[in-house]
Parts: sequence; C-alpha cells; structure tokens
Amino acid sequence: MLTLQDAVVLEMTTNAYLFYDTLLPHVCRVTVVHPPNVTEVTKAHVKTDKKAAQALAQLLAAGMLKGKGVWIPPHEIRDLRALIARRGKMVRLSTMAMNRLHSLEHRNHLVLPEGPFSPEQRAWWENLPLSDTEKLLVHSDLETLEFARTQVKEIEELLKSKSARDERIPLLVQLPGVAMLTAITILAAIGDITRFPNAKKLVGYAGLGTNVHDSGMTHTSGRITKAGRKDLRYAMVNAANHATANHPHWKKELERLEPHLGRSKAIVAIARKLLVAVWNVLTRQEADRFADPQNVGSPLIPCSRLPGRQEEFARRQVGDRVHPRAVGSTGHRARPAGTPPWIAGPQASALEATDRKEMSGVPNRSALLRSGYFRTLRD
Repeated sequence: MLTLQDAVVLEMTTNAYLFYDTLLPHVCRVTVVHPPNVTEVTKAHVKTDKKAAQALAQLLAAGMLKGKGVWIPPHEIRDLRALIARRGKMVRLSTMAMNRLHSLEHRNHLVLPEGPFSPEQRAWWENLPLSDTEKLLVHSDLETLEFARTQVKEIEELLKSKSARDERIPLLVQLPGVAMLTAITILAAIGDITRFPNAKKLVGYAGLGTNVHDSGMTHTSGRITKAGRKDLRYAMVNAANHATANHPHWKKELERLEPHLGRSKAIVAIARKLLVAVWNVLTRQEADRFADPQNVGSPLIPCSRLPGRQEEFARRQVGDRVHPRAVGSTGHRARPAGTPPWIAGPQASALEATDRKEMSGVPNRSALLRSGYFRTLRD
C-alpha cells in the first residue's frame, strides 16, 4: 500500500508517462531515470527486473539518484512531441515510397515526366507496361505516398494552429534558419526554458557539447557528445545550414571557422552558437539582434491567416519585446507607427524603408510582409 510519505523510482520505458501520472497523486514524489545513466544497474553481472528494481530502490534511498531523474514534460509538450514525431515518420514513409519508385525507374530504364510524384502523374505510373507484381507494388507505393502526404499536411495544419497561440514563436522565427516547424520542434524539445540556468546546460541537453577529459595537468576535448535530444540537435544543424547559406553574419562566421575546422565541424559549431542564441532569446524575451526585418513576418503569415485567428494572433504578438542592445547601440529609440514592439532601432528604420516601397505584381517577401502579418497588426 502506497502512502503520501513514499517515494517511487521508475525506469524510462514506453509506458513510463502512464505510470508516472497514475502514481504521482498517491506518493510524495516519483523519480524517472534513464537506464544508461545508472551504471549500477546496466553494468551489473546479473541483471533481472527484480534485481534492477532493488538496486534502483537502494540508490533512491541513499540519495544517489539526485540529478539523474528525467524531466517529465506536461501534457501539452507531450502532445507536441507526439505530433512532431509522427510527422517525421510520415516524411520518412513518403521518402521510402519515392525511393522505391525511383528504383523501379532505374530497373526499367524509364524516362520520368516532370513532377513524377505529383498527383497529376499517378495515371502515368499506373499505365506503365509492367508485370502484375510490379503494377501491384507501384500501386501500393502510390497509395503510401498519398497517405503520407495527407497525414503530413493535417499534422502541419494542427501544429500551425497551436503555434498561433504561442507567444514565443515570433521571437524564435527571427533567428536565421528557424521557420515555423523548426521553432515548434525547438519548443517541444526544450519545454520550459527556465529548466536551464545557462546556455551551456541547453547545449549539453542537445548533445552539441564536446567530450571533455580534465584530470590533473591533462585537458582534452573531442567530438560532440550526441548524448541528448536528437530532434533538437537535428533542428539546430538544419538551421545552421540554412543560416550559413542565406544570412550575412553567419556566412562570415562559416568563412572564419571552415579553414581550420572543416565544413562539417564548422556547421556544428554554428548550430551550437544558434542554440545559445535560442536560450538568450527565450530567457530574455528579446528579439534576435541579427534578425532581418524584411524576413521576420513571412514565416508568421501561415498562422496569421488561419480562419478566425487573425485578430487573436495579432493581439498576442503585441508586447514589450524591444532589443535593448539594438536600441542602445544606435540611439534609435522611436519606432515607426504600426511597427511591432519586438522590432527596434535599425530594424525599425529598415522596416519603415520597406513600407515605402510600392508593391509590384510579383509576390515577394516584402509584399507578403506588408499584405499579411504587419497589416493585421496595424489594423
């Protein structure tokens, strides 16, 4: 019989969240540990469920599991993680189906039409002179591709509707390489930013910190640990690749690091710097000082145009999010009328100059910026 004076320790398994939610109201605390972090259990010569449970109970009673517990996210973070994980599986499923169709193309020396995997080309695939077995496989792959794409579209629509209610999204999308889905992935992986007292803790959580051996007069460091959340690490590396290709500041940073690190290590180093920027942006609730005002609003347009969400989304973005260093370093303290409060200084001046441009018939980022998100704010 459990009482409110008891403490429980669990291994992180498939149903750990269920056991945690069930036990928490009946005990004083529930600690969930990741088995690889408890060497007394994983390296035991005789390891059974009974002995592992006994070892965990003894370690908990001795106070040796402090700092080894796994953070249990709230239900909304669990839902976000589940959606992002399912989207990743559907993307991989569609990629596998397309790879199988490409393999069929190579085997039969086919010449693919333009946009071979678009819905309009489905009849072309099904009318190919193939054997009955290959026709069945092609039909199966086309059905798989259509199913996966439909699932991805539905999941993305739900994620966009959730992002419209999150006030941290407008801050994160200002970082180069961080679009809407990347921002949601980062927030789902991090959860509450106050869990990390400094940026170094967040870097270690993502597995982007280096292995270190420091003993006596010997100090060496090696590759990144990769001992953390893979989705967060993957998102930051993708953001780093995009930033170095499109943003002037990070282009220069890559040119500085690449000669002595190589491109791959330089990208990882920039991903780590971007993650430090993420920590500062979320902790201080300030805009990124390297943000390009012409590109800030574009990733937000899909959310601001959700049916019935425009006014609500616009109201949620208005807040005191001025970058103090951007203001203090230039002397520009006044913002143009209608400028969101989280854009200041030279960014505001650049935005005012953008607003003076006339819209052409070709939709570009400036046109989208004016016609979408910021027009909603001014209204």
